[in-house]
Amino acid sequence: MKDILSLDVMALVSAYRERKLSPREAIGAVLDAIDRVNPAVNAFCVVDRDAALQAAAASEKRWGAGNPSGPLDGVAFTVKDNVVWTGHPTRRGSKTTNDAPSLDNAPSVDRLLEAGAIPVGKTTLPEFGWKGLGDSPLYGLIRNPWDTRMTTGGSSAGAGAAAALGLGRLHIGTDGAGSIRIPASFCGIYGIKPSFGRVPAHPPSPFAIVSHVGPMTRSVSDAAIMLGTIAAPDPRDMTALVPPPQDYLAGLELGVRGLRIAWSPRLGYVETLDPEVEELTAKAARVFEELGATVEELDPGLVDAIETLETLWYVGAWSVLRGIPEARWKDVDPGFVAVAESGRRILGADFVAAANARGALYLAMERFHEQYDLLLTPTLATASFEVGNNTPPDGRFGQNWIDWAPYSFPFNLTLQPAATVPCGFTQSGLPVGLQIVGAIQRDGQVLRASRAFETARPWPVLDDPRIRH
Repeated sequence: MKDILSLDVMALVSAYRERKLSPREAIGAVLDAIDRVNPAVNAFCVVDRDAALQAAAASEKRWGAGNPSGPLDGVAFTVKDNVVWTGHPTRRGSKTTNDAPSLDNAPSVDRLLEAGAIPVGKTTLPEFGWKGLGDSPLYGLIRNPWDTRMTTGGSSAGAGAAAALGLGRLHIGTDGAGSIRIPASFCGIYGIKPSFGRVPAHPPSPFAIVSHVGPMTRSVSDAAIMLGTIAAPDPRDMTALVPPPQDYLAGLELGVRGLRIAWSPRLGYVETLDPEVEELTAKAARVFEELGATVEELDPGLVDAIETLETLWYVGAWSVLRGIPEARWKDVDPGFVAVAESGRRILGADFVAAANARGALYLAMERFHEQYDLLLTPTLATASFEVGNNTPPDGRFGQNWIDWAPYSFPFNLTLQPAATVPCGFTQSGLPVGLQIVGAIQRDGQVLRASRAFETARPWPVLDDPRIRH
C-alpha cells in the first residue's frame, strides 16, 4: 500500500494504462490509509468511501476498455472544506454552519472531475480560514504528521497533512495570506499560490480580493498537472483570467540557467527570523547558483503592508460574522470574533484606500521584475511549533500569527504567483520551506524553478505520522 501511495500522477496513470495497477486498488489504498492515520492527524472531516470506490470501479472499466475519461482518470484528490463539492456539506470549520449538502461544485472541483479524478474527502481548516493555524471549534486540533505535537499551519491545514502522508495525489487549497504556503512549508510538501485569477473560484471567498485557489502536492510535476487542469476558465468568476489552455509540464525540466534571481532573507523589514530557518533557506538559495542562475542578495523594495492586509481581512471577517446570529457568536473562535469586530469599525473609505494601496506594492514588484526573474525568501520565519498555539510559546513573535508569516501575504496583495519548496529540516526534524516568487502570470517559470530545485535537492516523504506525546 505504501508503494501505491508513493506513485506520482504520471506513474499512477502509466500503471493504469499498462494494467499493472487498477484504480480500485489505488483508491482503496488511499481510503485504507486515511482510515488508519487520520485519527492521529485529523486531516479529513469528510471521507466518502462508497462514492470513491464506485467511481474507482467505473474508472477501472474505462481503463480496461482503453477509453479513460480524461488524463486524470482514477487519480485521488481532496477538497478543502471551504470549497463546495456537490452532495457534501461545507462547514468551514464552524459550529455555526449546518450539514446541508452543497448543491454545486466549485470550478476547481468540476475541472478535476472532468479530467476523471476521484474525490475521496474534504480536508479540515481553521474557522472560516481566518488564520495560519490548524485548529477550529468544529474540527479541533489538526496535527503535523512530521511530529503530531506540532501544528500543520493553515488555513489549508488538513490538505497539508494529507499531502504529506500521500492521502491522495492532488489537494485543493486556498490562499488569502499564505494559506497554501504556510501548511505546505510546515508539512514538508509543495504548494503554489497561482497568479490571482489563474484558477477560477465560486462562490467567492469573503476575502476574495486577495484569495487564490491552488495546488498542494508531494511533487512539483503533480502540481503542474493539477494547475493546468484547474486553471481552465469558468464563467462564474468574473475576476478569472481567460488564458488559452496551458500545459505546465511543457518546459518544466528546462532549469534555471541564465535566470536572474534575488535572495531576500528579510524583505527589508522582517525583524525576527529563526536562525535555523535563515541558515537552511540561505543554503537553498545558493543551490540556484549551482544550477546556473545568477543569485544576488537584495531586498525587492517593498514596505511592510500589514495594515493594508489587516484592513482587507478584517472587513472580510466582519462580512462573515454579521451573517451569524449574535446569540451564536459564543460558538465562534474568539480570535475570529476579535478581528471581525475590528472590521466592523473600518470605514468604507478606508477599505477602498487599502485596496488601492496594493497598487504601490504591485508597481514596486513590477520594477523589481524588470531586473530579476525570481525572488527567493524564507517561506516562514519559523518552523512549526506546538499545536493549539497561535504563535510559538516562547514569545519570540508576539501574539499575532501573521508576525511569524511575514513573507507570504505581500504576494497576495501584489497578485503574483508564489510557491514553497521543502529545503531542509531543523535539528528537531521539522521541515522548512523556501519561497519562490515570480512575476505576475509567470506561473510556469515559478514551477520550472521549483522543479529545478526539487531535482537538485529531492525532499523526503512520510509513510506514517510521527506520533509523539
